[in-house]
Amino acid sequence: MGQIRAWAHALGFSQIGISGIDLSDAEPGLLEWLNAGFHGDMAYMAAPGLRRARPAELVPGTLSVITARMDYLPRDTPADMPADMDGDVAGDLAGDAAIETPAVHRVDWPTLELQRLQRPQEAVVSMYARGRDYHKVLRGRLQKLCDHISGAVGPFGHRVFTDSAPVLEVALAARSGVGWRGKHTLALHRSAGSMFFLGEVYTSLVLPPTPAITAHCGECSACITACPTGAIVAPYRLDARRCISYLTIEHAGPIPVQWRPAMGNRIYGCDDCQLVCPWNKFAQRSPLPDFDVREGLRGGLLADLFNWSPEEFARRTEGSAIRRIGHERWMRNLAVALGNALRSGLSVGEAHRVRQVLSEAAQHPSELVREHVAWALAQEPLASE
Repeated sequence: MGQIRAWAHALGFSQIGISGIDLSDAEPGLLEWLNAGFHGDMAYMAAPGLRRARPAELVPGTLSVITARMDYLPRDTPADMPADMDGDVAGDLAGDAAIETPAVHRVDWPTLELQRLQRPQEAVVSMYARGRDYHKVLRGRLQKLCDHISGAVGPFGHRVFTDSAPVLEVALAARSGVGWRGKHTLALHRSAGSMFFLGEVYTSLVLPPTPAITAHCGECSACITACPTGAIVAPYRLDARRCISYLTIEHAGPIPVQWRPAMGNRIYGCDDCQLVCPWNKFAQRSPLPDFDVREGLRGGLLADLFNWSPEEFARRTEGSAIRRIGHERWMRNLAVALGNALRSGLSVGEAHRVRQVLSEAAQHPSELVREHVAWALAQEPLASE
């Protein structure tokens, strides 16, 4: 096990855990979640049935599961940033370049990210998606880990997964000591928070399991309170149909009108439940350049990103997880955010520019885009503002 850990660490993984394959106690919760329809349009969640909780049925011959954790905060994520008397972070919005000013207190990175939500013209992309597609990063490195193991023990049966097959990732992580299931349903670790990816190796090797860890959410319900759409309907229970990550990424059709205002300026995913989690003060920076932020995906303006042509979208999202939603849904999401910007009460000049870029897409070939553009153009500043 020590050698596997060393190989994994050299490949950029932060932690390795091993578990058996008995997930029978997770089956009732999985069935209840599916029967409630909480998976929404994600038919791939229901299609495998209970095979998701039965590793040996998914990959015959599986005797152990290796779970790997890879932290993903970008390397330049600040430990804290200078803040002025009003609590605003000093710096150039477009480049996030901090300008030193007399500071009366320090602002940590979750606060910095939450402040982005208060800038209605800024496009907010979930932190995990600002760099290279994690599927590619983890899959390749997990396979290299298997190559190391094979070189030591000889050929062995294995299959690598990274959010790419019916695998109960969090249940496996909990059993192997890589994390416990938080009330927001994500895996949490005391020394890493939740800002990490999980990958698994289903293997025919019989490996000694690593100890599970106990849950440490206690009475905290910050994630439940923070969810903009109330998608965390109960502790450890997520109705994906209301989740902004689902609506902006997994959902292919029109975004339900009742959830559009709550999306704010979030155009791909949502980090709110993680940003307020106290354990994320311990989140780790990735040592890999793969998760460094791409141009335009932090601090970019909604109107600028809305103007990306299909060709520019393809070029800028090459090798990115964002590419999977396609240009049409990209514009759909941005149209909603631009409408919310109009609702926020922009200056006359700012509102004029937003309406101009929206109007130019009013006759877009896609009915999906046209409908969301029409909705956005119909938005007016809230009376209270």
